[in-house]
Amino acid sequence: MPKSLDTLLEELKELEEKTKAYSHAMGIISYDAVTGAPAGGADRRGRTMAVLSEVSYKLETGEETGALLHALNEQADKLDPVTRRQVSELLLKYEKTRKVPMDEYIAYTVLLNKADAVWHEAKEKSDWAMFEPCLREIVAFNRKYAAWLDPDKAPYNVLLNEFERGLTMADCDAFFAVLRERLVPLIHRITEKGKQPDDSFLHREYPLEKQRQLSDWLMEFIGIDRKYCSIRETEHPFTADFGPTDVRITTHYHLNDPASSLYSVVHEGGHALYELNIGGNIADTCLGTGVSMGIHESQSRFFENLLGRSRAFTDALLPKLKELFPDQMAGVSAEALYRAVNIARPSLIRTEADELTYCLHIMLRYELEKLMIQEDLDVAELPALWREKVRDYLGLEVPDDRSGVLQDSHWSGGAIGYFPSYALGSAYGAHMLKVMKRTVDVDAAVAAGDFSAIHRWLAERIWSKGCLYDPADILAQSLGEPFDPTVYTDYLTEKYTELYEL
Repeated sequence: MPKSLDTLLEELKELEEKTKAYSHAMGIISYDAVTGAPAGGADRRGRTMAVLSEVSYKLETGEETGALLHALNEQADKLDPVTRRQVSELLLKYEKTRKVPMDEYIAYTVLLNKADAVWHEAKEKSDWAMFEPCLREIVAFNRKYAAWLDPDKAPYNVLLNEFERGLTMADCDAFFAVLRERLVPLIHRITEKGKQPDDSFLHREYPLEKQRQLSDWLMEFIGIDRKYCSIRETEHPFTADFGPTDVRITTHYHLNDPASSLYSVVHEGGHALYELNIGGNIADTCLGTGVSMGIHESQSRFFENLLGRSRAFTDALLPKLKELFPDQMAGVSAEALYRAVNIARPSLIRTEADELTYCLHIMLRYELEKLMIQEDLDVAELPALWREKVRDYLGLEVPDDRSGVLQDSHWSGGAIGYFPSYALGSAYGAHMLKVMKRTVDVDAAVAAGDFSAIHRWLAERIWSKGCLYDPADILAQSLGEPFDPTVYTDYLTEKYTELYEL
């Protein structure tokens, strides 16, 4: 006798609760591994992850799960729009995960746990050879993974789609061509001018405990509810979300560079605000998270740069900096601070790059990933290619692997195909700001330290919707007009032309 729709919906709720519980447990272990767990415990964590990932795999791909999702899909016309989308997304994940052999799925989970620990040590020692074998295995798995999912597609297109649904190399190539054409000449004009603002005051000694106090103030300033969001320290800042009541951001402090942590907190704060404001009706379902990394990075880059490096923000920030660091900030004006945090100057480290040169870092990584996945580049060649591209794009020499190919944690986490999301997100955010300013006095809100109107705009159009729609639809709904990457390049051109009096 067929099950009633009510019974099926109750089973769906139970499935989601179990799936989320295992995901939560594995997420906590991963978070703990990079925020304080002893390095020597990596093997034990790996064995635990193997057990949990096997149970999770069987739950997601089991016959009962398949039967439930197909039964609900057959009655899709009787489901409300949210449940219909929920079933559709779970069925997509079910069919995708089933294509991956279980032993490979488990082994890869264990590999990533190991790779993260190895990457941390390799970066600390600037020892590429230590991490190279792990990355070789990760790349090999990702090539196989792409073939399992869709053998008829270019493998890197399959991986790009994992982070931004529908994104292809052709899309990225066209997008980066616009950025290259419009921004590289501007960078050259600034370089040729030779004169830079004075930012020496940002490289004095800033006590770490005071920087931690600044982080607390920044989180509250941009409107994060600390009851549901914590902050920890790690080598490479990131945000972990376990639902809208448990989001965790991280940062990394440098004694002589407070701006690094300052802007990483605001960046991760943008991610956190997105996850903290997922709609209550979808929070406990598979739809209760950010829809894609491109849209997610639009929020982090929106807060970090479009708001965080605006005059309104630095004007509001200056009194707090003077309060916490009176000696270091003595005699620093609001205009000096604004110009200092907006210097356009090529640098080695992506996370500390200025707005203007940032996308050159992303293009470099995008091109290397294409070579690894599409052209079977041996990962042993990456350090030399990295140095060559940094020299060509940024005019800099890479002194060691720590400042070069080992600087990012993404590859150790298997996130091949993620990097383009940063550049896309930056451009999405610039267009969102242009549209937002038609109805919201953004500068006045930031200057007053009242982000509520900004939050409402973003919550209504993006945050609350989670994964209810595809990323392209979320973007279209938030803009109300076609996305145009030249809005981003125009924003940068106007800003830096004024800053450097070109």
